[in-house]
Amino acid sequence: TPAIITQRTAGSGFIANPPAAFFTRRFLSKSPIVMSSATLHSIPPEHIPAGMTVHVNKPFLPTSVSGAGFAFCDLYPKRRIIILTSAFFEEIEKLGSKKVFVVANRSSVKFIEGDGRLIQTLESKDLLAAPVCTSIGMGGGEEGLLQACDAAYECGADCILTVGGGAVQDAGKLIRLWLTTKDNGDVAEASSAAASVEGIQAAQKQDPMPALHPQIAVPNSFAMAEATKVAGLTTKANTKSGAAHEDMIPNVLIYDPALSAGLPDWVRFGTALRGIEHAVGAVTHPKSNEDIRSRALTGLAILKENIEKLKETPECSVAQSNVYVGGFMAIRALNTGCYPALGHLVENQYSARFGVHQGSCSGILCARIMDSHYEKSEELQKRISAAMGDASTPAPRLVRDLAGSLPGVSHEHTQVNVTDDMLGEFTQWMFDNHLPRYNSLSPKGFSRVDDILGMMTKPLDKL
Repeated sequence: TPAIITQRTAGSGFIANPPAAFFTRRFLSKSPIVMSSATLHSIPPEHIPAGMTVHVNKPFLPTSVSGAGFAFCDLYPKRRIIILTSAFFEEIEKLGSKKVFVVANRSSVKFIEGDGRLIQTLESKDLLAAPVCTSIGMGGGEEGLLQACDAAYECGADCILTVGGGAVQDAGKLIRLWLTTKDNGDVAEASSAAASVEGIQAAQKQDPMPALHPQIAVPNSFAMAEATKVAGLTTKANTKSGAAHEDMIPNVLIYDPALSAGLPDWVRFGTALRGIEHAVGAVTHPKSNEDIRSRALTGLAILKENIEKLKETPECSVAQSNVYVGGFMAIRALNTGCYPALGHLVENQYSARFGVHQGSCSGILCARIMDSHYEKSEELQKRISAAMGDASTPAPRLVRDLAGSLPGVSHEHTQVNVTDDMLGEFTQWMFDNHLPRYNSLSPKGFSRVDDILGMMTKPLDKL
């Protein structure tokens, strides 16, 4: 099987069997076959949270000859390989779930609805708890999230399947957290009350935490929300909020590059750049250590090499899978004792304030933030340069140049209609409300609002 299957559970160890050459295939859509004999990377076991099962490059859904679910191998080009396995239904059987609540991006629905696809198959097996929920917007807007929480409760869901980007994956975690309150009278929210942000935040404080319903996370991009214990949402006031708990990490993760077919550039390359951001943050964080840095730098090297390949062949299954592996390693490094990083936090706040996709937030701010503390983190940033393949060039410039080369990713405030006046108001809000936290996350502290404004606005050609 053209799959990496990794599993880490208490006492179970690690299973990985990556092929030397990767067998690409077609999904149930009409995406073109993109063949490659490049090496497919695997996720080391120490990067996988205990209790999580991870599938990379295993088909999300069963395929058939009539559904064009076959592949051609570089080594045996005249041989047709039929893939009849399905990671999703294997895991549903293991979990024993009976009512699956499906949350998906609107752009992902085309992959799961229609004859012989997921939704019809769930219906035929009497496993579909409710119609597909598509209320989650970019950034996880409060209104759509709360609608999803109530819908999951009303249909009696016992498993959450999330198909799509980071906002959908985070929503799945928050839905599961909310559902724990419906059977717990000690939580402030009455069992009959509608979902609320306050109720979700109260739920994360339950001690002991009731068992969460399982989540099967099926990402279509590289945002990596599914690999963390944290879930964010954007409030009606355009501020970032959310919840966190170790038990919120999804039970199963399935990355099938077929679901990334046809992604717009701003999603594909923007979420890939977020992986660079996560790695940089893990390396330079004041609370980082050598183990965390080593993991992050390994992921960074994989990311940089394969993002360059994606620029040449955006639909390459091997490059996409390797970007996913590198991104997973980077975010897991960041989440091991040093989350969030300065850049991660500031860019999330910028995204919520101005409605900018987080990929472009990284394109605009990542290199600038690195430059702001370069004099204090220079030795660490030299290691970042080496991992990105150019030890002689300062890391902020390498990140700047990479971001500037990515299709669909903005790298200037003006490209996302953020004016000087808007930045002035935003940095004043940052200074007034978050200065101590920024100083705890940055290798170099801030003392004036102009320090923050200078970081946010430094010309890229001056890095």
